[in-house]
Amino acid sequence: MTTLADPVPGGRPGDVERATALSGELAGRGVHGVVLAYVDTAGIARVKTVPTAKLPSAAAWGAGMSPVFDTFLAHDSIVTTDVLGSPDGDLRLYPDLDHLVVLSGQPGWAWTPVDRITQEGERHPGCSRTFLRRITADAERHHGLTFEAAIEVEWAVGRGNAPGGEFEPAVSGPAYGAVRQVELSDCAADLLAALAAQGVDVEQFHPEYGAGQFEVSVGALGPVAAADRSVLVRQTVRAVARRHGLKVSFAPAVLARGVGNGGHVHLSAWRDGTNLHSGGDGRHGMTAEAESFTAGLLAHLPALTAVTAPSPSSYLRLKPSQWAGVFTAWGRETREAALRVVTGTRGQGARAANLEVKPVDLAANPYLALGCLIASGLDGMASSASLPEEITGDPARFGEAEAAARGVRRLPVSLAEAVAAFRRDDLLRTALGPVLADAVTAVRQGEIAAVEGLDDEQVAAAYRWIY
Repeated sequence: MTTLADPVPGGRPGDVERATALSGELAGRGVHGVVLAYVDTAGIARVKTVPTAKLPSAAAWGAGMSPVFDTFLAHDSIVTTDVLGSPDGDLRLYPDLDHLVVLSGQPGWAWTPVDRITQEGERHPGCSRTFLRRITADAERHHGLTFEAAIEVEWAVGRGNAPGGEFEPAVSGPAYGAVRQVELSDCAADLLAALAAQGVDVEQFHPEYGAGQFEVSVGALGPVAAADRSVLVRQTVRAVARRHGLKVSFAPAVLARGVGNGGHVHLSAWRDGTNLHSGGDGRHGMTAEAESFTAGLLAHLPALTAVTAPSPSSYLRLKPSQWAGVFTAWGRETREAALRVVTGTRGQGARAANLEVKPVDLAANPYLALGCLIASGLDGMASSASLPEEITGDPARFGEAEAAARGVRRLPVSLAEAVAAFRRDDLLRTALGPVLADAVTAVRQGEIAAVEGLDDEQVAAAYRWIY
């Protein structure tokens, strides 16, 4: 007779015992349920929950969930690929107990990311968390490289009782203004307290440019943990805002005009404890490898946008001269370049140096985005790719001839253009594997079809409260 403590497909040694101890500890802290969280191909955070007492069972056997969610669209329609999208089959959601967090922002609940595993105990080829773990493990095994990453989180705060799904900013005042900070003061203080209680290292919190917009920047972690943290931060922002009668949107474009919400990625490559983006002889202190890593990202940026800017509303945000980084260009502290080289303040140390990738928003699945960014950079390293000329100022000022001479190209202006570039990019499709690559294509094409005939205002409204 098989018992709960017996080895089972998908489980890790010792997880059942740990989960048993954790369930008792959680119950003692007033936690009644555990959120099992992952992100689908469309960038939507999907969950199942289990009562605290059932955590040992989830650790042993996983919690069941259909693989059909790999081809869900943001509005819950379903598309298909050769192997995904049918009503058949089942997957098991296995909680990662190392990253289980008691949710201060949601009293009575804990939260944990999951790995999705088949009933036969094999890694599901559509699991984006597994994909990112594989990319980083291969980089360390074959190149001796590790990575640190952080994802900025921007959102707009609206009044919870606005009619008809409209967006009514919950605060007034100018961008970065003290008025706006004061008006959100109580909610913001509760948010910072909740994030601190959950072990999230907050670097900065401030009002942003757009109407009702705020941003939180967090400390860097390994890529998988950084993606987990991004999902957790958004869960917490939503929960704390709701307790204050407010509603938040992480949509790339809350309104059809003006700046949108970004999810800029900060990324650095390391070897033997040394940051390759600092202390080298290359431009702005980068090593030759870091320069090639940056060149690889530039080369793949058009195709990357199908992963990093995956919503039709993403292209309402990706406009020139709005600091969204819509040209294939790089520069030191140049906020209009797609790739901003951050060197840090003199005396701050090598840890501050990193590469900021700007054409990323929070409709993106963070595991897919980070994995594809790293794969692109590694491709540049493998070929010792050379960086083009650095730019300063706004590349939108370049005429066609000057832009071509500098290697500066406009990134896709629509999701359809991004998908076409993704289809042509063998490196990204190979890195993802056929199951995930086909899911990305099918889901993006489904989103394109879903907004056919809609104007910009209607597209913004359609996705306003989805993310």
